[in-house]
Amino acid sequence: MPSIKDVADLAGVGVGTVSRVINKNPTVKPETREKVNAAIKKLNYIPNEVARNFKMQKSTMVALLLPSIWHPFFSEFAYYIEDALDKEGYKLMLCNSGGRPDKEIYYLDMLNQNKVAGIIGITYNEIEDSVSTDIPIISLDRHFGKKITCVTSDNYAGGRMAVMELVKAGVTKVAYLGITSSVYSEVLLRKKGFMDEAEAQGIEYVTYEEHDAVYDDDTFFYDFFSKKEHEDVNGIFANTDLLAAKYIDKAKQKGILIPKDVKVIGYDGIQDNKLFRPFLSTIRQPVEEMARMSVELLLRKIEGETLDQDIYRVPVMYREGETT
Repeated sequence: MPSIKDVADLAGVGVGTVSRVINKNPTVKPETREKVNAAIKKLNYIPNEVARNFKMQKSTMVALLLPSIWHPFFSEFAYYIEDALDKEGYKLMLCNSGGRPDKEIYYLDMLNQNKVAGIIGITYNEIEDSVSTDIPIISLDRHFGKKITCVTSDNYAGGRMAVMELVKAGVTKVAYLGITSSVYSEVLLRKKGFMDEAEAQGIEYVTYEEHDAVYDDDTFFYDFFSKKEHEDVNGIFANTDLLAAKYIDKAKQKGILIPKDVKVIGYDGIQDNKLFRPFLSTIRQPVEEMARMSVELLLRKIEGETLDQDIYRVPVMYREGETT
């Protein structure tokens, strides 16, 4: 791998001159800048971002803390975060916690010590005491008690929207299926919206939830299908697309036809290829808009601006599929 000295030797200048070109110092003569840039291109030299940031006392690194890169929603979110940061001259550092609170705390400590420019984080664990406001932070879905701005979809409106669409499809009794975490997050508003709209519509409803720490597919659905109040349910709103897909799979095993016997709506909009069947009806989160808004708000914080809201809620939309 070529070094900054290799670039300097090829361009016939000093290492300091190369450094000034990389850091866009206006004092470098145009012809010298051209020679250095030509040498950088020929050698395919990639500057050491960490060393540059340390020397300049300004970081261009932004950390993205995710529970899992495997989840389609989080991977799509990460894609748009990186794209938005790149357009603003920032680099992305991905921290994949696996949903473990100890790993999240480890990353937060490391990021505080290394002084990244800012953090965009997603956590559903009780780690508030470990979150420092010394570094600008934007949270997704989670509203901390501290002055940390939260970006989220309009979960409450999404819950109401799901019931409205199920009723339009002819459903007479609806069920809410949800997996919950140990801490409050905006995601819980999906259930509240569901309940409020069911009551407003005068339609019978049931709710069935389980904590993510003890969640098991087989146990969850065995218990749900065993309950007497499930017998005449003909509409399902699951609080994630993955849970909706698992319900459809278990229902088919019991001879329940989707959407003839039961109509199903999920939440997220992670399925974007109609080759997969059935194509799920869902409340679609505007992932790209949420990601770009998170970056925009974080950069405003980095510049020292005080934001005028604690929570920024982005509107959702209903995407009809083959399950309603």
